[in-house]
Amino acid sequence: MKSISGEEGNFQVQLVQYPRYVDTEKCIACGLCAEKCPQKVPNEYDMGLSRRKAIYVQYAQAIPLKYAIDSTQCIFFLKGRCKACEKFCPSGAINFNDKERELNLDVGAVVVTTGSRIYDPGTYDTFGYAKSPNVVTSLEFERILASSGPYGGHLVRPSDGKEPKKIAWLQCIGSRDAHLGSKGYCSSVCCTYAVKEAMLAKEHAKDDLDTAIFYIDIRTTGKDFERYYNRAKDEHGVRFIKSRITDVSPSNENGMHVIRYVDQAGITVKEEFDIVVMSVGLGATKEGTELAERLDIELDHYRFAGTGGFEPVMSSRPGIYVCGTFQAPKDIPSSVIDSSAAAGAVGSKLSRARWSLTKTKHVPDEIDIRGRSTRIGVFVCCCGTNIAGVVDVPAVVEFTKSLPGVVYVEENMFSCSQDTQDRISQVIKEQRLTRMVVAACTPKTHEPLFQETLTSAGINKYLFEMANIRNQCSWVHREEPEKATEKAKDLIKMAVSKAFVLEPLSEPTVEINQQALVIGGGLAGISAAKNLAEQGYFTYLVEKSGALGGQAKYIHETWRGEDVQTHLSALIKKVQANENIEILLNTEITDVEGFVGNFKTTVHDNGDSTRVLEHGVVIIASGASELKPDQYLYGRDKRVLTGLELQRCIIDNDSLLTEAKTALFIQCVGSRIPERPYCSKVCCTQSVKSALTLKKINPGMKLVVLYRDMRTYGLREDLYREARAAGIRFIRYNSEKDLTVTARQDGLEISFTDRVLRRRMVTRSDILVLASAIVQDKKNPLAQFYKLSQNEDGFFAEAHVKLRPNDFATDGVFMCGLAHSPKSIDESITQAQAAAARAVTLLSAIKLSVAGTVAQVDPNRCSSCGVCVSICPYSAPGLNPNSGKSEIQPTLCKGCGLCVTSCRSGAITLKGFDNAQLMAMTQAALAA
Repeated sequence: MKSISGEEGNFQVQLVQYPRYVDTEKCIACGLCAEKCPQKVPNEYDMGLSRRKAIYVQYAQAIPLKYAIDSTQCIFFLKGRCKACEKFCPSGAINFNDKERELNLDVGAVVVTTGSRIYDPGTYDTFGYAKSPNVVTSLEFERILASSGPYGGHLVRPSDGKEPKKIAWLQCIGSRDAHLGSKGYCSSVCCTYAVKEAMLAKEHAKDDLDTAIFYIDIRTTGKDFERYYNRAKDEHGVRFIKSRITDVSPSNENGMHVIRYVDQAGITVKEEFDIVVMSVGLGATKEGTELAERLDIELDHYRFAGTGGFEPVMSSRPGIYVCGTFQAPKDIPSSVIDSSAAAGAVGSKLSRARWSLTKTKHVPDEIDIRGRSTRIGVFVCCCGTNIAGVVDVPAVVEFTKSLPGVVYVEENMFSCSQDTQDRISQVIKEQRLTRMVVAACTPKTHEPLFQETLTSAGINKYLFEMANIRNQCSWVHREEPEKATEKAKDLIKMAVSKAFVLEPLSEPTVEINQQALVIGGGLAGISAAKNLAEQGYFTYLVEKSGALGGQAKYIHETWRGEDVQTHLSALIKKVQANENIEILLNTEITDVEGFVGNFKTTVHDNGDSTRVLEHGVVIIASGASELKPDQYLYGRDKRVLTGLELQRCIIDNDSLLTEAKTALFIQCVGSRIPERPYCSKVCCTQSVKSALTLKKINPGMKLVVLYRDMRTYGLREDLYREARAAGIRFIRYNSEKDLTVTARQDGLEISFTDRVLRRRMVTRSDILVLASAIVQDKKNPLAQFYKLSQNEDGFFAEAHVKLRPNDFATDGVFMCGLAHSPKSIDESITQAQAAAARAVTLLSAIKLSVAGTVAQVDPNRCSSCGVCVSICPYSAPGLNPNSGKSEIQPTLCKGCGLCVTSCRSGAITLKGFDNAQLMAMTQAALAA
């Protein structure tokens, strides 16, 4: 981006499009240019061991698009000769005269997602990174394990190719460090990815592999991350050693490295490792900083985008939004939530312009194939070298030509590229194909793409079958190319046999009710309802208590120091005044009917009145609660408080806080225990923030925090550093030994075991604060009403942890806030905006197509046993009140097949997977 002018709703943006030197209209992504390119460039994270060409494929959403030339590496641009790519390009796509272009755009808002960079340990090399090939970064280690990496997925030592016996991970490299070149914050992702890498390394190793992770604090704060950490420690034998390593020394000429540390018994240990992995942190980029200057948006002292706790994706300049690691270090699920939140925030500002610039894609009329001979086209994908590097694709193509019904077979470099999609559409028309088979990767990600190609050619999208010869052949049989090739032939033969008997399926459409329901009147629910209303959709906001606000009513300030009560009051007033929001207090859900686009939710209020709300989507923001402990004298001594109760005392200016001379915090009360093996995420930050607040209220107060791992993740690490500088004492206690609290006249006596000193300690305090767990109802009635899943801890389970963190598997239902998992105020608001954005993707569609692969019942064979009704997790089947026969509601059916397999009379079939189709595949497999 070159420049920007204007204001929110009316920006003028000037962009510079750099030359690619490849005409994207002509490029067919055949790969000849890269194959013939003589220039080899080291891959950045492959330690210089694998090479890429100066001409390479540019990717988007894992689908290869077109090639581009790296002018900084191309021999022609460096020396004025070569042009090998131009000579071999069959489509004349190479254009060395390509120039940079200026683009001028008129937009209403801007979203900045420039990402981050990893810390370079070679800049200030204290671990021998630049001297030894066996000292690698975490990202380089990912490449060692990758099948496309320098060693083809084999776990070997870079220096000599030998299999390692011992690997060490050093945490917080470039993070949580005030030394030159490092950053003071926590990078949030490093602990979890180190755990993942250690477990993957053990899976890759042929023999027992000793893995050790050296850490300051293990910060597995994300949803289910603590369970992952426990599994690594207890089941996979990954060693976790609390010690900050400052030096790694080469042992001798054998490539080993020596790490010296002090173990928990206080003994100095010297240990050798084959590979040392540095868990490097994330940092702001130079390009991001320069872009921020041009956009005139503020950055914090770490050069991340400055945002507020109540507008977490809004920059300092109205109309410009930020998300992902440009805003702060964060993991993939958080970044995905951020992106949806930014879209939701933009949508609330530009809702009036919705559809004003939209172009409708022309879809040709579907060709009636009845009476036409079966003509099957098969397209076999090389997927670069992903498939062709193992499977003999030309041999597979020749074999496929001999299969019954097949009239056309083609080999593609990348079947999913746009130019290949256009070609397939053309081939369908030219060859008068009536069915299509693609042999490539997984249908889970690519089937919709190929079905869309069929539709664009006028063929019913369900006359398509896909053979997964990547995951099921080239990936799992990499060492056996001949067997992989034979298996690919069998899979294609089975797919062709099924395609031969496929029938066109219809997709009924349903009208989407343009109203929304938000369940839960806490900060997340209020924020979601406000965003939906601002985007123009009438929203019901249901809260079972008598007031809005939820847990936020008990919080004094955000971790950034922003006044929560002032913001909450203003927010409540806004939603109360919004004509697009109807607030229903003292109201509970009693029954739910319907499906995506057409829900009917029955609610009951304290006045004994019942009402049916009709709506198209649902957002679950039902929150969670603070555990009320049954230990440490809680409930028996008024001097023992929970974290939220202390916050309430701060809000109310309770005299207890000014009179007390000492206060002690106990972390992980009810969390990270067998009963609740998860981290409540916010407790450490809240305790540190509360301790600092107490210090300001009463500067003479002595404050102590007893902790297991201090988990002030991300930019919150600054608070932890500030607290230590303020004289607040942090003591790591042994959670495996008794911690007792005894009431005395002169205070509370706390007895615990200090992990560092390895001895029993006794201290006294006027106030005891318990950092209590965030807990969920493991039998939440909403789960039954809307057919939703909960995890083992009672929190609602998302459709996909990384790709769909706001969605349920049940269409039309979304989640946010504490209902999803423990999180802070800014994270709850972000997810609320994201949930609203996801909901609007449905509401704005107005009509919804229902999948054709659904179950159907033959009433003549139905015995009315009702087994299908009881077994379906989506409540799709039901017994007709008149005939007593089972009927399937297509809009609720997910095509899982449970009812088909459970039907005793064989009355139910699954369209697209009926007996004839499955038997055709089976017979083809047996014939092979």
